[in-house]
Parts: sequence; structure tokens; C-alpha cells
Amino acid sequence: MVTKVIWDRLLTVVCAAILCGILLVGLWPLTPHPTNMVAWSENGNGLYFGYYATALGADTFKPAEGETPCSLEIWANPDLLTFTWSSTMLSFYSPEKLVSLSLHQNQRNLDFRHQNRNRQGQVSEVQIYAKDVLREGTAAFITITASAQRTALYVNGTFINSSSQFGLSSRDCAGQLVVANSPVSNDCWMGHLRGLAIYDRELTSTEIIEHFNSWTKNGRPALSAKEGLTALYLFDEGAGSIIHNHAGSAPDIYIPDHYLILHQPLLEVPWKEYHPGWEYYKDILINIGGFIPLGFVFCAYFLSVLRLKRPQLVTILLGFTVSLTIEVLQGFIPTRASGMTDIITNTLGTAIGAMLFQWKITEAIFSWLGIPSQHWKA
Repeated sequence: MVTKVIWDRLLTVVCAAILCGILLVGLWPLTPHPTNMVAWSENGNGLYFGYYATALGADTFKPAEGETPCSLEIWANPDLLTFTWSSTMLSFYSPEKLVSLSLHQNQRNLDFRHQNRNRQGQVSEVQIYAKDVLREGTAAFITITASAQRTALYVNGTFINSSSQFGLSSRDCAGQLVVANSPVSNDCWMGHLRGLAIYDRELTSTEIIEHFNSWTKNGRPALSAKEGLTALYLFDEGAGSIIHNHAGSAPDIYIPDHYLILHQPLLEVPWKEYHPGWEYYKDILINIGGFIPLGFVFCAYFLSVLRLKRPQLVTILLGFTVSLTIEVLQGFIPTRASGMTDIITNTLGTAIGAMLFQWKITEAIFSWLGIPSQHWKA
């Protein structure tokens, strides 16, 4: 027979263990300044970006005057491809637009996005999608060339896709450059980046083929290609924390000592966090299930040890407080995401756990374990 003293001590220990476990999982890794996993390539020019890695423009790209066309060339060797979600290869950040342009890898696919934010703060997005264009262990030379009327995507000098709904100008290549990560979330891209060029003009199909051949054979564009170059990064330094711009007035790129996110959201609202897919719904189920034990054991503790009159309500408030604390602290850990969706789902899990404690089956299980009802009933 379990005595009341043993029961109370057991509840206290279990409550402390569950609370510590939830805090540890919610705040792991316990550092706001993880190491930036960037290393110079051992074979040839380039930088390797690991699991938590990024590089940033040392200053902002200034918007060009007028609606001049623009083009980007990215020579990359992506790691493949165990991830089922998208990762950000490159983006431009500004406080006004947040993310204006971004290039993403989704397994073997490429996704180039352009976001517009109006005066009311509403965001509209257009994109060009290129399916099955990346290969493991194979470098890809990606070219995006655009005018106000049309944007086209090429891979290895070959036309892939275009859109007349997707117009760009050099003004869209403005703000702070973020390499191998999103400026607003933990969305790291893994792989080698071997070259990057930005032009304030639209490239012709002939030039695109010539540039592909020049980059892949010589590690840099042909000298004639420097016309219209606003930025040229060859990643040929081999050491240090600065990637120098070899053309135009654009800033250098630097490698921070610690991994960071430029504009990490704090308690992001649920409709901005939502993205369709199994990973999103799996996270919801995990968050609900993870707080059910907390709701169950703390409801038992508040009822049988502290003898509170409304143990379920107090338990739910505790779950909400614990979740809120975790999410606020996650806003200062770049490897985690701070959002209100988790607060809602964690509180729901706590409520389910508290309600389970009041079920008839719980009473039957406790009786079978030899725990008298007077130990855990008010």
C-alpha cells in the first residue's frame, strides 16, 4: 500500500522531472551564440556551409536609380538531400520589405521567390519553380535574369523556366545580402558556394552560356562580362572571414564568428507560421503530446498535495506560463523559432492532460496500483 507521504514525494519528484525535461527540450541547445559552421573549401575556391551556417553582407546593397533590369549568377554544389523541407540559399533583407528576393533549395528542386509588401503590411509573393535540376555531388550554375516584364531561370546554361508575372529590377537586389540562410528564420542551406555575381542588366541567352563556360572552366566570368557587374564574389581567399567584392560598388561579405539570424521573430503569429505539409502538422502533434504529461501530473499535484480548489484551471495556467517562457527565450536562440502556435498547442496538451486525470479509467488504474483514492482526491 502506497502511503500518503510516499505518494506526495513521488508526485513532487515526477513533476520536477517533467518540468525540467520540457524546459531542456524547449531550450536546447542552451546557447544563444552557437558556432557558425562555415569553412573554406579544401579543393578549389569556395565556402562550405554546414548545418548552422551563414554569411552576411558587410553593408547594404544600394538600390539603383530607375527600373533597370538585374541578373544573378550562383555557382553552388549543394549537399543532398535528406531534408524534406526548403532551405534558403540566398536572400536580400531590408527592415521595410524584410525579404525581397530569395532562392531556395527543396531536395532536387529550385524555387526563386519575390515578395512585395504594401503600405498596409500585406505581403504578396510570386515564384519560379525548377523541378529536379540539382544533383548530389554535382555543381550547379544557376542564372536568374530579369526585367520589369519577365524573369527567366537557367541552370548550367540551359533555359528552365520563365514567368511574365514575375518582374524584377535592380531595386529588388537591395538591402543586406544573406547567404545560406533566411534573414527571418532558421532555414540553413548546406553545401559549397563557389561563386556569386550580380548585374544591373539583363543577360542574353548567349551571354548566359558564355558565362557558364567561363565560370566552370576558369572559376570566374570572362573579362567582357564585367560590364554591368555590381558585385563579383570569387570565394578565392582561402582563409579569413572576409569574401571580397571584385567588381562594382557592392559591399564585401563577412563570416560571423557565431551563427545568427538578422531579424529573428519573437512570438510570431500563427497565420505567419503556418505552412502546409506533414512537418507542420507533426510539430503540432508533438507539441500537444509533449505537454499532456505535464497537465496530468501537475493536476494530481495541485489536487492531492496542495489541495487547490480548481486544480485543472491552475494546471492549464501553468502550462501556458511554461510555454510562454520557452517561446520568449527561444526568440534569443537562433537555432529555434519563437511563435504563438506552440503556446496554443502546448496549452491544449496541458488541458488534455489535466482532463485525463479526472477520467474514470485513471481512478481504476490508481486503485489497481494500490493507491487509495483519499491520497489523490480532494
